[in-house]
Amino acid sequence: MATLKIFFFVLLIQCTIFTSSSRQLKKSNINIDSYGDNTFNVISFGAIGDGKKDDSKGFKRAWDAACDSSTPSPTFLVPQEKTFLLQPLTFNGKHCNSNNITFQIDGRIIAPTKPSAWECNTNCHHWIGFKNFDGLHIQGSGTINGQGDNWWKLSCKDNQKGFMIGHSKNVDIKGLTFEDSPKMHIAFEDSTSIHATQLTIKAPGNSPNTDGIHIQRSTNVSIHNTTIQTGDDCISIGDGSKYINITNIECSPGHGISIGSLGIMGKTEEVEFVHVRNVSFHGTTNGVRIKTWQGGHGHARNIRFEDITSHASTRPIVTDQYYCPHKQCKNQTPAVKNNNIAYENINGTSHKETVVQLSCNESRPCRNITMKNINLRNEKQKGKTSSYCLNAHGLRNGRVHPNNVPCLDKHDNF
Repeated sequence: MATLKIFFFVLLIQCTIFTSSSRQLKKSNINIDSYGDNTFNVISFGAIGDGKKDDSKGFKRAWDAACDSSTPSPTFLVPQEKTFLLQPLTFNGKHCNSNNITFQIDGRIIAPTKPSAWECNTNCHHWIGFKNFDGLHIQGSGTINGQGDNWWKLSCKDNQKGFMIGHSKNVDIKGLTFEDSPKMHIAFEDSTSIHATQLTIKAPGNSPNTDGIHIQRSTNVSIHNTTIQTGDDCISIGDGSKYINITNIECSPGHGISIGSLGIMGKTEEVEFVHVRNVSFHGTTNGVRIKTWQGGHGHARNIRFEDITSHASTRPIVTDQYYCPHKQCKNQTPAVKNNNIAYENINGTSHKETVVQLSCNESRPCRNITMKNINLRNEKQKGKTSSYCLNAHGLRNGRVHPNNVPCLDKHDNF
């Protein structure tokens, strides 16, 4: 009997200790179940999700736990039906235990509304960043809103990128909606093997420098099945990028899909092995464009644009070695070389007469330009269309309208 009483007494003490420990964990806003599972819900680590209180610390705690977790495939969860306010934040995967990490974003993430409210160091160039990952999946039904309208009133040099993936490889990003970034919505930098699909990217047509996706110094990047409606390039491809595959894109009303600009301030910059296919442009200022500065060095080469539809775009086909977004630029002899550029099956309308523009430098003319099955018309029933060629050389095949692009020689075997 005495032994039985001692047993129940010890059991009572253990229950009291456990209850007390559980209460302490609840007071610290950390759900102990998150440690026993492979899912790390930001709510369990102190995030509130009311769109008013700063949730950055809760996100940091959840990330530290996910990164340190011994589970082979941890999931960082941003739950639905919540709005999370975040200050600039970078997730660093360099010392994580897993190389198969998932960010499941089903809720809404917003930035501070005023630029002055951003708690940002002088070297902060983005809002949400991911760096040093090898095996990262970012997915969900959520929305990431940079609340950039107050930024757009400032100098473009002051604006911050929205969502940056840098110095990483084997990254997938899928299903998310991005809205109103202060500057570029998504940037892939210094990375390889990046796959983006089923994204929606939106900003007003007059919002400056709000590129949908920008690629810089990256290789093996694919972007598929995505709708982009912004005030600048839907997709821009910068220096050091190669093996880029872009398919099934809806682009409006900004500046189209651009390679460049390249060669600013005499720099040597290079882009090569780019394939753009199955793209629809709606009311954009350009369709497919290559833009390079005078005085630059390097090349844009081995680029293919095919199965493109233009709906009242201003300039459906543009190669411009005299790119100058200012009122006046100095004439310079060197130029970035544009070689091996192919255009095939490009159809639709423009609301301007000149629908093909090939403006190339006399010292570095554009070479090996090919066009096959091009049919671009003026959206006005009786409107004329024409092409402009300067120092461009190459071949054409099949129907090429307008005017057979006279700087290209007819050839039946390509």
